[in-house]
Amino acid sequence: MFVKVCGLSTPESVQAAVESGADAVGFVLTKSPREISTERARGLLIHVPEGVAAVGVFRHEAAADAVATAREAGLEWIQLHGRRTPEDVKAVHDAGMRLIRAVTMGAPPEEFDEWGEELLLIDAAVPGSGEAWDYSTVRKLGLSGRNWLLAGGLTPSNVGDAAHEAEAWGVDVSSGVESSRGVKDLGLVRAFVRAAKAVKAVKA
Repeated sequence: MFVKVCGLSTPESVQAAVESGADAVGFVLTKSPREISTERARGLLIHVPEGVAAVGVFRHEAAADAVATAREAGLEWIQLHGRRTPEDVKAVHDAGMRLIRAVTMGAPPEEFDEWGEELLLIDAAVPGSGEAWDYSTVRKLGLSGRNWLLAGGLTPSNVGDAAHEAEAWGVDVSSGVESSRGVKDLGLVRAFVRAAKAVKAVKA
């Protein structure tokens, strides 16, 4: 099971994630309670070992602006939320970067098509709520054979069942491992990664 822990902002939280076996860590570089500066993101990269993806997370920024900010932070992965187009995917790839494209369950059907992104992230219809939802509905999207991440309302206690219900290839967490908004609980980070890694992933 591929595991990404997002919204990290301290060396301790990054270390807790990677030492527990996370495959990717996310740094929020857009307006959010979890937003950090490019300078801080660059400093946190010191704690990200080779083989673990460090991802810059953006919401409504133009793809070119996201690329410029991610490059300033020293990142090679970008995660784009909001309404996107195949041209956005091309812009990221033309810049030599890799992409996680985030889509909500309420998005138009064509947004779930394969546009060439490295990973597709499927979030709740109302992203950011931190509430669990009917994860089994993802199976109706026909994502078999693709690399994609389940997100939205996941916690150490429900990630196993949620991943199984959705037949997920990977999972992404942020608020589900926090003691308060934007503050990571290191114990929850470790527990989440362990619980997710115990799940047998669906082969892409």
